[in-house]
Amino acid sequence: MDLPTNDVTILRELAKRKAEIAADPINLERKQAWYNLDSGEGDRPMILAEKGGVSDERKAITRADMTCESQAGRRLERRFRSEFYEFEVLQDDHVVEPVINVGWRSKASNYGVEVIHHSSANEEGHGSYKVEPPIKDLDADFGKLSPRTYSVDREATLKDKEDMEELFDGILPVRIRGIFWMSFGLTGQAIELIGLEELMLAMFDNPEGLHRLMAFLRDDHLAYAKWLEGEGLLSLNNENDYIGSGSMGYSHRLPQSGGDGTVRTEDLWLLLESQETVGVGPDQFEEFVFPYQKSLAEHFGSVYYGCCEPVNTRWHVLEGITNMERVSVSPWCDQPFMAQACGREIVYSRKPHPTLVSTDNFDEDAIRADLQEMMDAAKGCRLEVIMKDVHTLRNQHERLPRWVQIAREVCGTL
Repeated sequence: MDLPTNDVTILRELAKRKAEIAADPINLERKQAWYNLDSGEGDRPMILAEKGGVSDERKAITRADMTCESQAGRRLERRFRSEFYEFEVLQDDHVVEPVINVGWRSKASNYGVEVIHHSSANEEGHGSYKVEPPIKDLDADFGKLSPRTYSVDREATLKDKEDMEELFDGILPVRIRGIFWMSFGLTGQAIELIGLEELMLAMFDNPEGLHRLMAFLRDDHLAYAKWLEGEGLLSLNNENDYIGSGSMGYSHRLPQSGGDGTVRTEDLWLLLESQETVGVGPDQFEEFVFPYQKSLAEHFGSVYYGCCEPVNTRWHVLEGITNMERVSVSPWCDQPFMAQACGREIVYSRKPHPTLVSTDNFDEDAIRADLQEMMDAAKGCRLEVIMKDVHTLRNQHERLPRWVQIAREVCGTL
């Protein structure tokens, strides 16, 4: 990177601050608490709040906060300042690691057809969109689909790593570590190809065609993961890594034993979800979605299941995933049912309704009541509570740190 001298100075000072925070006893306690949650050795609820989706004009971190001159410098600076904000202001259980991560420069093609998005998103990518699916007839158009192809630019990636090592020499180590996908849920990709209504109707009108599509997507997703494994591109996600729908990956159970040092799929967390099929019954989910998800789960080490969908209605099906370690308890879930289902075996990953921090009136009594209801329902469970999908704080960014403080009070983690 060709950074201005002043940017180099700023970034190195920020890196020193990151190293200091990483060694702070508060940060180290949070890190250990995540390991304890995963192993079942502790009862401290973990608390997270996500700020990335907030589209308010008044933000916690603004462009005016950036002091670097160059675009590349400002991108790195924002990463640092985001971590500092989480530690110093938000004060939830995000952890700062004393390392700089660089991701592989890889690409995956489409499925041989183009999915057209008509979007009303703003410059930050927030907003609505409409999908124009390319497959109009599952039988007549299926032949248009082809498995994805993949590529990686190793030279460019290693140059990125070399640049970071030069920039942060003597302060922080640099490693190649990153993710290639968010979810292997399959139904999101299916809907982009054929449409939501068409997916639901196909369960009755063309079950064989839908099974063929789901099998195609399952095989393609597994082929992608195994290509990454064979190319030595997979990296562990068992530390300060975003897994599931909001959780952190800290675990001593991964990687699994028996490997030769190369990261395998069985050494990784995997997110599975099917929030798009919330409108179909458990029988349809069991027939058209679950078998394909389950066969993917068997290739991975630990599974985080769910996002926004109320999984209690299909729990008798999901129990078939034997390596499920955490489950999303969304705002629409039956909390007492899920607490009994999880017990101590599965982490109860509660997602409070984001309207609690997003409506005109920031009602602290309602927030406390919601959190207390969670604590009463999940008594005895291993618990994490994650405020996510927050799109507005009514230009009052102090609301999110206040929610964290209230959550700590109710959960007893002050």
